[in-house]
Amino acid sequence: MLKTRNVRWLKISGFCGVLTPVVAFTCISLSIASAPEFSWVDNALSDLGVMHGFTAAVFNYGLIVSGILGSIFATNLVRLLRFDVFSHDARLLYPDNRGLGGVLIFSLACLALVAIGVFPENVKYLHFFASVAFFVLLIGTLLHMGIGFWRARQKRIAMFTLLLGVVAAAPWLLLFLVRYVSGVAIPELIAAVAGGLWAGFFGFKMLKMASRAKVS
Repeated sequence: MLKTRNVRWLKISGFCGVLTPVVAFTCISLSIASAPEFSWVDNALSDLGVMHGFTAAVFNYGLIVSGILGSIFATNLVRLLRFDVFSHDARLLYPDNRGLGGVLIFSLACLALVAIGVFPENVKYLHFFASVAFFVLLIGTLLHMGIGFWRARQKRIAMFTLLLGVVAAAPWLLLFLVRYVSGVAIPELIAAVAGGLWAGFFGFKMLKMASRAKVS
């Protein structure tokens, strides 16, 4: 059973989770559409952030807003490990705050996403570290949360999360083994889509969980 204010915040967090990938991929798509010189084979997505005018603005601000929305979404991730998200009344499974590690990793990934937008490629070292941190932390989140769901005996969600973690990591591992493209836009996109699907799915779950929750 959840308190009224917790249900309200759960709805806000869930809405932010759904919005995170929508905002991110809408802005990325708009920036790509406005940059005919962009190449999936030769460029990185971050190259869009240093192109002139509309392209850079929509890309960078889109990442900043997405990172903020993701941070709000992260505030209720622990609840997904504590409660049975498939039940009709948000039944409490575990009274402790397990999963805090995964939430911290995801929160840091959101902070890194904001930093990518704040520090575009022309801010060389800060941008590089922010970009590497984002993808490493995103993959770490999926793997860590997948293990957390498994330990919480939510095996369907665990397999879904772990599968997305593998999908996000695989193109990077392959790139290190076989340089199949000269740029990194493709592995960046695949990892981002995996993370976006995860955030959107669990944002939707939060909304359903809030609507079904018994309020005290």
